[in-house]
Amino acid sequence: MPATQSTARHENAGRAPGEAARAGAAPGDAARDATDRTGPTPLDRAERAERVAAAAAGVDGVAGLTAGPRGRLVTYRIGAPVAGVAFRDAEVEIGLVAEYGRVLPELADAVRAAVLPLAGGRPVHVLVADLTDPAAPEEADA
Repeated sequence: MPATQSTARHENAGRAPGEAARAGAAPGDAARDATDRTGPTPLDRAERAERVAAAAAGVDGVAGLTAGPRGRLVTYRIGAPVAGVAFRDAEVEIGLVAEYGRVLPELADAVRAAVLPLAGGRPVHVLVADLTDPAAPEEADA
């Protein structure tokens, strides 16, 4: 066996797979490399989901966000999850409650347009999961 292979094996002994290539890297390079390969970290994902939720909720005609009929449109984070936004590696899904009387395809397009710049190149899917009830009395602010 050539001396260079033996030396390389000795220097990399005890390291986890994948660490050998980063042996001479500066601190923090491994974390940056992992982020580049796997997408945003959970904290980045939660922050992006919050921004997407704020942008979607700010569109005229959106009464609120919802996790959907099966509760699957959420982004988990430390504390309460971001309900109404599922920020995934391959896509962003938004569940919303629309104000009664809105043209739903136009509302979905407006939400998609507001959120697309925040989606990081991912496609944005909008689910109109519910409508407000025009016959329901408005809740008075206390």
